[in-house]
Amino acid sequence: MMMKFKYLGFALLTLGFISCESDDMTDAPAPQQTVELTAGEADFSNYVAVGASFTAGVSDNAVFIAAQTNSFPNTLATQFAAVRGGDFNLPYVSDNVGGLLFGGNLVYPPRLYFDGAGPAVLEANPTTELTNVFAGVVHNLGVPGAKSYHLSVPGYGDIAGVPLGTANPYFARMASSPSITMLEQALATNPTFFTLSEMGGNDVLSYATSGGQGVDQTGNPDPTTYSSRDITDPTVFAASVTAAVDALTANGAKGCLTTVPYVTSLPLFTTVPHAPLTPDALGGAEQIQTLNTTFGALNAAFSGLGAADRSISFSETGPSAIVIFDKDLTDISEALTPAVLAVLETVNPGDPSNALTATLFGQQFGQARQATAADLVLLPASGSIGTVNEDNYESVYDIVYGALVAAGLPEAEAAVQAAGLAGQLSVNGVTFPFADGGVLTEQETARVITATDAYNASVDAICTQYDLAKVDLRVILEGASQSGIMFDDFMMTTQFVMGGLVSLDGVHFSARGYALMANAFLEAIDATYGSNFIEAGQRAYANDFPVQYSPELQ
Repeated sequence: MMMKFKYLGFALLTLGFISCESDDMTDAPAPQQTVELTAGEADFSNYVAVGASFTAGVSDNAVFIAAQTNSFPNTLATQFAAVRGGDFNLPYVSDNVGGLLFGGNLVYPPRLYFDGAGPAVLEANPTTELTNVFAGVVHNLGVPGAKSYHLSVPGYGDIAGVPLGTANPYFARMASSPSITMLEQALATNPTFFTLSEMGGNDVLSYATSGGQGVDQTGNPDPTTYSSRDITDPTVFAASVTAAVDALTANGAKGCLTTVPYVTSLPLFTTVPHAPLTPDALGGAEQIQTLNTTFGALNAAFSGLGAADRSISFSETGPSAIVIFDKDLTDISEALTPAVLAVLETVNPGDPSNALTATLFGQQFGQARQATAADLVLLPASGSIGTVNEDNYESVYDIVYGALVAAGLPEAEAAVQAAGLAGQLSVNGVTFPFADGGVLTEQETARVITATDAYNASVDAICTQYDLAKVDLRVILEGASQSGIMFDDFMMTTQFVMGGLVSLDGVHFSARGYALMANAFLEAIDATYGSNFIEAGQRAYANDFPVQYSPELQ
């Protein structure tokens, strides 16, 4: 039996890629320390990390032992130990397979690995049982899927609420009691130093990874009314993070926050082009001419309705954009059907198929257009482009078959014609608009960016108010996506599979990416509290962290 919980994120579909060499751990020694190390004003004796999946160390779409060990908080704790930092306990899972079980049933698949052509799911059996709650003090409270307002939600770690979708499985397996909140559990460690990282990422990420299927809740201060795919109101974010920082600093603890990156800079959103349809993929010049002729009546109807910008055409010489559904467009379905019919009647007056064609076009293209460079095609959607949409096929088949039989056509012949037309009008991204969940449109991206900017304004203000260090994760990700960032001898970019910064799931960092992130924390801590980790060489070194994990690691 397969069970699915809403807090578990997404399962990644894969693309084919050229092979690349996997980086393994090396034992290269760090340079000898030549400057005396100091903690400055900070006290690292009791460090707690609070955050979401980046804090947990998620890589390759999973939590597993090696990823937890290479998480940026654990790397920080290793450096803090050199200045009297204390124990740092991680809620280790049971294996390097990744994946989760609940009552012995698989609820999340194993991690991804690179199979020489692209990401693939590891063929192994997970052994981490959620109902075996981790015992002992936990210092890494990285909870994948957590949003800002989840920091103070009672029952978010109640194991009984996991199958109901009211609790987070990752927090449930480490929560010290069913009712304790993430913030309360962090405070129970009596921290002298804390990191509060990437809070706000999931407040927009779930909206983005769903192709904008949620709601922008800006202006709605009640998160209990939100769905899991909604964008969090910036005032809710600000109140949640402020309350957390206020509690964490109440006894004099110092800490470091991060800004929220533009999640749309991640490979999940930047790998698949908006115009992937080559002439060969469309069947060649003759087929493209047929397609353009077919869409001629639709385009003329669009023009007559003042919507010429929705016209659809394909190139015989270069790549063409996919056709997408855009819910932000005015729905002109009702007006489109008679408009198409009028055009068809001028071309083939009295043709009995005109009404049926007009009905189908009106039904399918009332909120459709071709994608532009400002639209982001999600990586998991890549495998569906150019395939037959089975649901639409069935719908069109039923409509056409019924119409033909009603017109007196024998059932066998009607079935053949219905099947042909249904197939022709059901090609994803070509003759059937690509579904909302596969594309983040320009308007939807703007909502993500606007909310992120508001979150970051709050982070800036909170860091100033409480004299906290700040890591600008937004700048790091943008830099890697635009020109790359040097990390020792490695150029880190966000190129999918090959760039080094982001793991095979297209969202979370690789181990080396998290090491880069750890150094950014150390730089910010040095600048704010007068420590000198970077100057003293007490930092992460790129060669000590892999980009990819071997499938043999289980």
